[in-house]
Amino acid sequence: MTVTLKSAPARRSSTPPDGTGGVLLAVLVLALLLGGAALVGWGLSTLTARVVPGAPPYLILVYTLAALVIGMPLLARALPWITNWFYLFPALVFLAAFTVLPVVLTVNYAFTNYSGENSGNPDSAVRTQARLSPDRRVVTLAETPEADSVAEYLRCRTPSCAGDTIVLFDETASVPVRALVAGVQGKTVTLSAAAPAGLDVANATRLNRYEYVGLANFQEIFAKASTALIPVFVWTVVFAFSTVVLNAVAGLILGILLYNKRLKGRNIYRTLLFLPWAIPTVISVQMWVALFNQQFGIVNKTLGLLGLTAVPWLGDPLWAKISVLLVNLWLGFPYMMTATISALSTINEDLYEAASIDGASRWQQVTNITLPLLRTSFTPILLSAFAFNFNNFGIIYLLTQGGPPEEGRESTAQSTDILLSWGYNTAFASSGGQNYALASAIALIIFFLTLAISVVNFRAAGVFQEARK
Repeated sequence: MTVTLKSAPARRSSTPPDGTGGVLLAVLVLALLLGGAALVGWGLSTLTARVVPGAPPYLILVYTLAALVIGMPLLARALPWITNWFYLFPALVFLAAFTVLPVVLTVNYAFTNYSGENSGNPDSAVRTQARLSPDRRVVTLAETPEADSVAEYLRCRTPSCAGDTIVLFDETASVPVRALVAGVQGKTVTLSAAAPAGLDVANATRLNRYEYVGLANFQEIFAKASTALIPVFVWTVVFAFSTVVLNAVAGLILGILLYNKRLKGRNIYRTLLFLPWAIPTVISVQMWVALFNQQFGIVNKTLGLLGLTAVPWLGDPLWAKISVLLVNLWLGFPYMMTATISALSTINEDLYEAASIDGASRWQQVTNITLPLLRTSFTPILLSAFAFNFNNFGIIYLLTQGGPPEEGRESTAQSTDILLSWGYNTAFASSGGQNYALASAIALIIFFLTLAISVVNFRAAGVFQEARK
């Protein structure tokens, strides 16, 4: 008699993968779960919006959360070891919401015409009276504002307007309903489906939709490079480099002087010199705006007492740039001074004693001992300071708002605007027309310029060689 033994089914391992590969695999699996849940939420919310016009946008979050509640137990049964990594999930959610999603949207908008005008919302400025037929399939417009035909009024992609959208309002104009168009004839619009029951159409308007325009935004930026991109980029580099040099030299000198243990009252001096860094920037910069006022500022009042002409600190392009550098020096040298004092405390005092015994002067000790030993500590500080000031929007916005205007320059890229403030003006200032797509393209250019400058800085500082070691 032959007995056949059946092998037991393989048991799924609950042991998590080891090493860096295991961590990366867990992050990848959780990211796929989150991405899949987001796709499900987006798909279901889109379907709901088509079936139930006026559905709230937050449904995408509800559907995504429901998909996660269902998906996580299923994933745990398929991969038991992943339960040990569920603690990473909140961090991934925050990373996706506040880092990945903004980056994806920025890249996406850079290739569209998204703006305050082309926002994907109904255009309330050209709303017109409308009447719905008894079968609720035909909408008759009273007139077509700013257009000679319905197709031009609705900004249809095709002459027949098939597949385009018209926005319908009831008498209270409270809930807009977006309806697909099957065709147009004269001033009548035939809908693809009957309008929702209970909708008493009184007004209609078009949709200010945004669409993909390819590289048009980048072409516009580089076409006007001489009036915006090039001068703004040059000033941004000069501003960041000059700030780092001035702040580093001032902080280094003050730090070395205040580290001298024979200096009486050095703690008092340190406290007083530290105050500019302790005061909130919003307050201190507004104080400097008042001090630099050409007519009433105390700086020009003092110059007048000395018989000197008043200086247009914030009214002249050159003097405005000098003012920015001076105020940023006042704000930034305490940090460099503190960093110098901290770095000096790591230097062995025996080196100075040996140098004194050998007859080295104080200056020789500074140039041959202090500065060479500070180089290692200051290199990352200077690199990070340059990167920070390259995008130091606060000082520009609070002190000069990018001004004063300069002849031959774009209104969004004035004399003291840096790359980041140029993008801000383009997106959020009236002079830029709330052109979010163009601002997104500027943000991408800033990213690549910052990346290139960072690579050059790291290579010049030998960071890559240190990492290889």
